[in-house]
Amino acid sequence: MEVNPQTVTQGSKQKGKAAALMEVLSVSTKLGLTSFGGPIAHLGYFHNEYIRRRKWMDERSYADLVALCQFLPGPASSQVGIGVGIVRAGVLGGIVAWLGFTLPSVIALVAFAFLLKGFDIGNSGWIHGLKIVAVAIVAQAILGMGQKLAPDRDRVTLAVIAAAVTLSWQTAYSQVLIIVAAGVAGLWLYRRKAVEDTPGLDIKISRSFAIACLILFFGLLLVFPMLRQWGEAEGLAMFDSFYRSGSLVFGGGHVVLPLLEREVVPTGWISHEDFLAGYGAAQAVPGPLFTFAGYLGAMIGGISGAVVAVIAIFLPAFLLVAGALPFWNGLRNNPKIQGALAGINAAVVGILLAALYDPLWTTAILEPMDFALAASLFVMLVFWKLPPWVIVLAGAAGGMLLGLV
Repeated sequence: MEVNPQTVTQGSKQKGKAAALMEVLSVSTKLGLTSFGGPIAHLGYFHNEYIRRRKWMDERSYADLVALCQFLPGPASSQVGIGVGIVRAGVLGGIVAWLGFTLPSVIALVAFAFLLKGFDIGNSGWIHGLKIVAVAIVAQAILGMGQKLAPDRDRVTLAVIAAAVTLSWQTAYSQVLIIVAAGVAGLWLYRRKAVEDTPGLDIKISRSFAIACLILFFGLLLVFPMLRQWGEAEGLAMFDSFYRSGSLVFGGGHVVLPLLEREVVPTGWISHEDFLAGYGAAQAVPGPLFTFAGYLGAMIGGISGAVVAVIAIFLPAFLLVAGALPFWNGLRNNPKIQGALAGINAAVVGILLAALYDPLWTTAILEPMDFALAASLFVMLVFWKLPPWVIVLAGAAGGMLLGLV
């Protein structure tokens, strides 16, 4: 019996694709279980695992991918992971890479949500300690991001203006308008800055597929608010709120805090105390901070609510990465794009500074000893270089001690 060589070749390709997908899933799950420390640390973990050890991409291509994801709204580290998965194993590789990196922390935070609801521990001292932990960690993020993204007088000024406007003008679309204005300012301030020419990325996504992803991204962003007004389904309203939050946030997990807070607290879906307790708990788990949506969804609607919230908040990240990658090679060497990015990054620092004050500082630092604990945790993070999970445990223990005083 003769064997068709074409059939053998197709079978080999299928096995190769399946093996590549399993490899991506295995490595990304390992990262999802061990990547503590926030988005900047995640990029370091990715570089060590994907680039140095496995050489799935070259150094310049990885740097270009990071630059693209910093420019796009959404969780930068998750988007980089999705991009690496796409380069390694196509669109399915991007999905698998996201699943592996995301699911461990989603499961942990959903479990915490049920613990919080089942035992009524929202007013416990250690919960207050987790709120103080959030203050210390966001302060550390501002320090690190400010040094890199606002290193000169012009960008520091943009950051302070963005913080002031964010605090004084809090609407559903104020943050995206601040980002656009900062991009225009950066475009003008850095219009003459020279840009180094770099080689292109090898992206195996057609432009037609990329355009379809971008159309879907903007279509969902426009359609769901209208559907929400016409319908009464809570699931539809949740999808709209979390999808919009994932679509309009620049700068990663910490910056999404004020957007999510305005979506879920005023509606009565979750109390302010439970919101901040979950945000503090999110610091204790590895993986992307956007998985905080899993906790919020579980508090609002149980397991189904968690699924809706997680898919909705991460879907924009996938659509934007898949939609932008094929066009990035032609855009990334453009001085105007680089100038706009410089202004946007400075505004991100300002928005994060505003979030540090409201809602974090105003609800967690209630008396002098709270400030003392926050300052101690900040020193442990920045100067002692202790891992975040140690800070979380120390903050929870400190909150319990403060409750006994």
